[in-house]
Amino acid sequence: MIKELIENIINNYSALELYLVVFAYFSFLYFALAPLFLLMCKFLEKQNLLHKIIEKKLIDNQVKFEMLHSLKSVLIFGFSGLPIVYLIRSGDITLLPNTFLNVVIGIALLTAWNEIHFFVVHRIMHLPFFMRNVHIIHHTSKTPTVYSVYSFHWFEALLLSTVPLTITPFVPFSIMAIFLYPLASILLNYAGHCNYRFGKGTGASWKLFGTFHNEHHAKGKKNYGFASDLLDKLNSMQKKNG
Repeated sequence: MIKELIENIINNYSALELYLVVFAYFSFLYFALAPLFLLMCKFLEKQNLLHKIIEKKLIDNQVKFEMLHSLKSVLIFGFSGLPIVYLIRSGDITLLPNTFLNVVIGIALLTAWNEIHFFVVHRIMHLPFFMRNVHIIHHTSKTPTVYSVYSFHWFEALLLSTVPLTITPFVPFSIMAIFLYPLASILLNYAGHCNYRFGKGTGASWKLFGTFHNEHHAKGKKNYGFASDLLDKLNSMQKKNG
């Protein structure tokens, strides 16, 4: 049913209708799932399974600030579906059948590509000019929350919205993989911003659940990756060998 609905949207909706659908989708991912994710974290905290990373209080009106800038980002994200649909209609993007394997592999590939895409964009954002004028919005959240996941300057939101567009013309995906990828992405994003971790902060286990990015917010350096520190390690190795 969802597949047929998506195919109908792609084939028959106008540009305005497409924008509104994508905007509504990202609004749901943020405004509906963020509080649910936070409730889950608090529940697991009571079960002594999750623990706060930073105990510091939030700055005044932080969540309000994050939600306002996240709404601006969602307005930008609404445009991200238009070029993809245009390229599908023109035949420049090839769609694979929506088999279970194609969907799972597609989401995995898009997630892996996002790690590279995010790392590059994030390093650019930490150049002095962009840090002062663009990325500072996101780093206002010294102690991140689930509501800071989309808290960006509009230009950064625009760059980050191009993940599917920068790979789908070259690698075929199923339409369900493209549709479900933002859900997988935002769940990882919540994990990286929720300010919770597994374990007691010792051993390897405490680094799970996206704590690399949480640490980046606190220190403002290192851990430029999205959900892992693999690219940071490779970059450090390259600098040492170079």
